[in-house]
Amino acid sequence: MSERKPSLRAGGSAQSRFQVDVVTEGSSAAAPAQAPAPEESKGRFKVVGFMDPGLGPAADIGPPPDVFHEPDTAKSDSVSLHSTGTGQTHISDSHSNTYYMRTFGHNTIDAVPNIEFYRQTAAPFGEKLTRPSLSELHDELDKEPFEDGLVNGEEPSAAEEAAALMAKEAKGGAVKFGWVKGVLVRCMLNIWGVMLFIRMSWIVGQAGIGLTIAIILIATLVTTITGLSTSAITTNGFVRGGGAYYLISRSLGPEFGGSIGLIFAFANAVAVAMYVVGFAETVVEMLSDVDALMTDELNDIRIVGTLTVILLLGISVAGMEWEAKAQIVLLIILLAAIANYFLGTFIPVDNKEPKGFFGYHTAILFENFGPDFREEETFFSVFAIFFPAATGILAGANISGDLADPQSAIPKGTLLAILVTGLTYVAVAVSAGSCIVRDATGDHNDTVSDTVNCTDAACTLGYDFSICKEGGCQYGLMNDFQVMSLVSYFGPLITAGIFSATLSSALASLVSAPKVFQALCKDNIYPGLGIFAKGYGKNNEPLRGYVLTFCIGLAFILIAELNIIAPIISNFFLASYALINFSVFHASLANSPGWRPSFKYYNMWVSLAGSVLCCVVMFVINWWAALVTLLIILALYIYVGYKKPDVNWGSSTQALIYNQALTHCLNLSSVEDHVKNFRPQCLVLAGYPNSRPALLQLVHSFTKNVSLMVCGHVRTVSRRPNFKDLSQDYVRCRRWLIKKRIKAFYSPVFADNLRHGTQLLLQAVGLGRLKPNTLVMGFKNNWSDGNMRDVENYINTIHDAFDLQFGVVILRLMDGLDISHIPGQDELLSPSEKPPKESKDVLTSVGPAKDSDSDSCPSKTHSNQSSPLIIRATETKSSLSLTDQRLLESSQMFKKKQGKGTIDVWWLFDDGGLTLLIPYLLTNRSKWGDCRIRVFIGGKINRIDHDRRAMATLLSRFRIDFSDINVLGDINVKPKKHNKLSFKELIEPYRLKEDDMEQEAAERLKAQEPWRITDNELELYKAKTSRQIRLNELLKEHSSSAKLIVVSMPLARKGTVSSALYMCWLETLSKDLPPLLLVRGNHQSVLTFYS
Repeated sequence: MSERKPSLRAGGSAQSRFQVDVVTEGSSAAAPAQAPAPEESKGRFKVVGFMDPGLGPAADIGPPPDVFHEPDTAKSDSVSLHSTGTGQTHISDSHSNTYYMRTFGHNTIDAVPNIEFYRQTAAPFGEKLTRPSLSELHDELDKEPFEDGLVNGEEPSAAEEAAALMAKEAKGGAVKFGWVKGVLVRCMLNIWGVMLFIRMSWIVGQAGIGLTIAIILIATLVTTITGLSTSAITTNGFVRGGGAYYLISRSLGPEFGGSIGLIFAFANAVAVAMYVVGFAETVVEMLSDVDALMTDELNDIRIVGTLTVILLLGISVAGMEWEAKAQIVLLIILLAAIANYFLGTFIPVDNKEPKGFFGYHTAILFENFGPDFREEETFFSVFAIFFPAATGILAGANISGDLADPQSAIPKGTLLAILVTGLTYVAVAVSAGSCIVRDATGDHNDTVSDTVNCTDAACTLGYDFSICKEGGCQYGLMNDFQVMSLVSYFGPLITAGIFSATLSSALASLVSAPKVFQALCKDNIYPGLGIFAKGYGKNNEPLRGYVLTFCIGLAFILIAELNIIAPIISNFFLASYALINFSVFHASLANSPGWRPSFKYYNMWVSLAGSVLCCVVMFVINWWAALVTLLIILALYIYVGYKKPDVNWGSSTQALIYNQALTHCLNLSSVEDHVKNFRPQCLVLAGYPNSRPALLQLVHSFTKNVSLMVCGHVRTVSRRPNFKDLSQDYVRCRRWLIKKRIKAFYSPVFADNLRHGTQLLLQAVGLGRLKPNTLVMGFKNNWSDGNMRDVENYINTIHDAFDLQFGVVILRLMDGLDISHIPGQDELLSPSEKPPKESKDVLTSVGPAKDSDSDSCPSKTHSNQSSPLIIRATETKSSLSLTDQRLLESSQMFKKKQGKGTIDVWWLFDDGGLTLLIPYLLTNRSKWGDCRIRVFIGGKINRIDHDRRAMATLLSRFRIDFSDINVLGDINVKPKKHNKLSFKELIEPYRLKEDDMEQEAAERLKAQEPWRITDNELELYKAKTSRQIRLNELLKEHSSSAKLIVVSMPLARKGTVSSALYMCWLETLSKDLPPLLLVRGNHQSVLTFYS
């Protein structure tokens, strides 16, 4: 292969990872000769075959137990499983025909596709396999030697991997359930609640057969849509434990997931109490019938309930296997009770007729088909009573972590359970309405007499129950909740069915609540709940969660009055259903490539309709409970959103935000800019974000929630750029910006110098209309102490910005901006990257010891470090110098609230309005809200009042508040003599002094050092130089106490004014002053007074 290089070592060296066997076709007995190993085979990655049977897909299955390896062929890492037709499966060499096929994927660290590379957890038999990184494959070999990895002979073969997997399973792993035992049984037991036996007949009596079927179908429609949505989510990737919480949080994000997970776990915990109290009431009623009460009815309910929940806790703690066995027993009892009822409907007994049961008769069917609402009941009130019986469809999903194949089990088990239970409810409704009359007296003597005009169905069957119209009857569909016991073939079996229904539902809720709560706590959504994340045993049982659920359930059992809490619990479940449906709609709407569920029988609009239907049902059941539910979810949502947990699950919310951002960005690009919509979109040359916090904080003050801010970072390199470090630093810097709540982007580039890097940023940063239009820099405080080539690059950077029609803003603080040289500035590091506390090392930036504020990158002498972000420096016990202390204090000056004061705007030249717009935006912020704008303009001494009125008119039309306007008529007065002498001393080292040398030598020196100031240049710009000196005098006179000075930045004509002279102008204008912004727009209007 062309990419192979000769090895520098002998072929048999242990340093070589791969042994390439040369096999001669037709000679199977030939001894394999070792070919030289390729140099790039030195890597740390295991190379696996495309369908490695010990891993992978069948990942969770493994090869059959009768697998054996054929020893007569040369070993290859890539093997295949095939059946011999004899019941045995052979692992054979699939690449033994030719040299190239045998070695494909195994003579390089480049790996063939394998499922293990896509897992987020460890491989079944040990360490997680990872594909080689792009750097491992692409970087030059002499750049960074790879770690020594396993040689080919040390990699386990497929047979060894299979044996390891089977050995692990033989030792006894976690108990996993299939779709029947894990989902179908649980869902049916939860849906077939006590409602089936003691309320179904009453609902038929009130609503009639027709409307009862409608009620069942509506409830089933809601649960079916939710089941389809659940199926879609569960088949869109691997599902872990956590049930509804896991599904919602991974789809909609931690805000929705965290809020619904907490109330869903709580609802399941309280549901335990509801079901146990229902069971206890039935037991106490039976005790009362035989006069065997222990104390009174209420306390007996508490005693029986407490003993019951302790028993259920014992079953749960014993493990999921025991709990599953208990569920099977309860299902058998429940099925026997249902079968017992239907059997009884076909065996009419004469002594049951006075109580309203006559067997199947069309007259009873027709009479009971229509509604007969009594006692102020309505369709909606009856629906509200029935609907909780249809819930419980998430019982299987709630233990998703204990299912062998959740992606297959949850859809099959949930949908089949909805179908079976829905048909059962319809069958019970039709049978009860067809063989039992609404009212009966229970008296054998109430037969039809000739004197009474009777038209009821009972009359046709020989009984007259017309007296029941006056009330007082105890039998029939409307009056006897135990009518199913009357109808059944063996009455006590119905009681056993009631016990089974309540206990199975209670057991399912007792298991679901801790599982969901454990998943929630593992994600650390709510700080302080992490103690409940710990699991025990091979099944990772949440024993602490069981105890918590037990305590909550016991507390509500002791209350024993659940009529108020019951509607809220039902609404909690419905809220979960609504969000599951909404998750599918949202994921489909976001159109993310990652949304590709294998379950195809769903529709985004049907899911949205299901979500709306769930919300409607919430208000139908109980409007105040629905409001309470929504308020609780909203409060939890706001809390989680405020806390911003550090998780990234690739939610559909992120996908939709991306879609919307892309759409809006494209829409913006199709419209021309308008002055009314101008925003100062800033490219800030800040270097590492934590090195110049004052610069970032000030710019963030006027861009936050208003416009774009990009932290540009030019990293100078003298040799090869280290792009790996660049990507690592990018993550750290983004993390720092997020931690400091600075709404900005970070954009680093490698370049030869500051100017080149800034050119790249000015041209490339941004997208469409979201593109910077203003360059913000720090003033180069140490310019006179450094290399003048850096000054040349600095000044040329300003020229480049103007060439590209950017505005320019330069911030100068008296003490400087750059704090990267001060020890202890390690905030860019994550906790795991910080040195141990006992270490005496501190982390510092690699920048020069002195501040070079605008030069946002380390100097070239430091650029060949592997990572210029940080180095270790020995901590000195001596405290910081006074200069550094002042620098640290001033670096935080824009972070705190500015008190009462002024922002002095020296709007000397009209640059389009940027000099005025930035102070206005600052005063809109709370930190600067107490500051007032003072405007200073130049004018003639004899027109001061006129100029002041003209400026006041302009500002009022711009709708910009100001406290004062000062017209300076003495700008052109000659500056003081000592200031002129100071300027002369400042420029002296940079003068060319061409009059003192030959013309040829002067030209040569000017070409070599273009920053040199010529005598001609000084004379030509004498007036402008005097103006800068004079302006500094005026600034000190009028604005020495201002919180911030914003002054028009002088311009220098490119190619005419040397960089040293321009730098001296800026130095002279801005020295010894409060925080000062030099601002110059691009001379395009950014303010308008037109509507």
